[in-house]
This record gives sequence, structure tokens and C-alpha cells, in this order.
Amino acid sequence: MLLGKPQQASLSFVDNKGNKQWVWLALDAATRGVVGVYIGARDEASARKLWESLPAVYRQCAIAYTDF
Repeated sequence: MLLGKPQQASLSFVDNKGNKQWVWLALDAATRGVVGVYIGARDEASARKLWESLPAVYRQCAIAYTDF
């Protein structure tokens, strides 16, 4: 499984351009299926929320990649 850096949701805005939201995705490396998702800020707390969204079986063998 791959945990990637967040991608900016740039095609839509919530309230205004100053309210940036990031789409965090966790992908299964074999199937490329989405196994976890979180939408929020680009910070450690959001990374933890993404981690919490993963099924336990994925948390046991996850490899994380980030630019933090």
C-alpha cells in the first residue's frame, strides 16, 4: 500500500480561495484501489486522520511517502 502526499482539490472552492482543502488518498499498490481518504488541511493532524481511515489490515503493512 502507498500513502501519498495530499493533492490540492483545485477545481472547486469551499467558501473562498483562502479556504484550501487537500484530498489525502491511500492507494493499494497492487490494485490501485483507494483504501483510505481524508479531506482537510495539509498538516500532521490530517495525515493522522488519513491513517485512522485505513482498515486495520492496511495499517499493519503500510509504507508512507510524504514531502513533509
